[in-house]
Amino acid sequence: MPFDFDAAVLAPFRMQPGLRRIAAGTPQLTPIRPGSRHQREKLAVLSAFWPRALCAQPGFDAAPALAELCAHAAAEHPGAWAWDGDTATARWQGVAVARDGRVARQASGAFGPGDEVARCLQELPAAWRLAGLVALAFAEDFALVDTGTGCIPWLAVALPSHWAPEDKVGRHFTEVHGPVADNALLLRATQGLMRLVAGPERWERFVWTVTDHPRLHAHPVHEAPGRWRPRWQDTPVASAWWRTEHQTFIPLAARGQAWFTIHVELLPLAQAVATPGRAAALHDALASMSPAVLAYRGLSTVREPLLAWLRARAAAGGPA
Repeated sequence: MPFDFDAAVLAPFRMQPGLRRIAAGTPQLTPIRPGSRHQREKLAVLSAFWPRALCAQPGFDAAPALAELCAHAAAEHPGAWAWDGDTATARWQGVAVARDGRVARQASGAFGPGDEVARCLQELPAAWRLAGLVALAFAEDFALVDTGTGCIPWLAVALPSHWAPEDKVGRHFTEVHGPVADNALLLRATQGLMRLVAGPERWERFVWTVTDHPRLHAHPVHEAPGRWRPRWQDTPVASAWWRTEHQTFIPLAARGQAWFTIHVELLPLAQAVATPGRAAALHDALASMSPAVLAYRGLSTVREPLLAWLRARAAAGGPA
């Protein structure tokens, strides 16, 4: 499902859950083609520093929940994914992984020599290979939530948005969102949120920001612009990026768990606000952000030029 700009970009801006029901039959996962941007960046992450993306509490067994995710993926996208209860096959990638971690190439891929996915998976610990295949076959990242305790015991997040998955594993939902600016509404809604995602219905929300960071992968250890230069020093507003997340919950009611999916997208800001109405809506949302939110999102220093650019774009009715 594409990012819903009109539903997500509102003024005054508020940090809140903003959940809405997903219509029955709407897919929650997005298969990715070999060689796509999502797959290239995920391959780089899982090949070079997988422990920062694949994280679990010591002793936690995610296998039953992962099997349910594999079955869900097969039901949604049988042309791209298969699951027989023991082995998952990513049809577009031509790779299969069994529960015990055995990796088998089914066919030559279309990306490079064709074996990047299989080679990446072989380098992972056997216990992480099935999760790695899911990560490389779908655009989404995944976190498993215990809806009874509110804790997150397991994550497969290769494309984080300026946060470190290894710092969040095992923590309570309220702790995960503790550093978020103006988070009072989020924290107060935690109990109700856990009740909602534990139920039979499926839910989604949309998150957005404007950034000078040009990659899907934004782990703070690796993007850390402050170590080399101030934020926005080399990126004019007209060359900024529009970063969005489509987040959904897949309930595992019988297990007292839910899968939290995160689909990150990145577009040139000028493309995201291609109409005067969208430019005006984003202007008003940004103008209403508190100083704490602006600082948290790295927008404090660029607020005024960004607002001026959006005003001109909205008034001109076209590119500014």
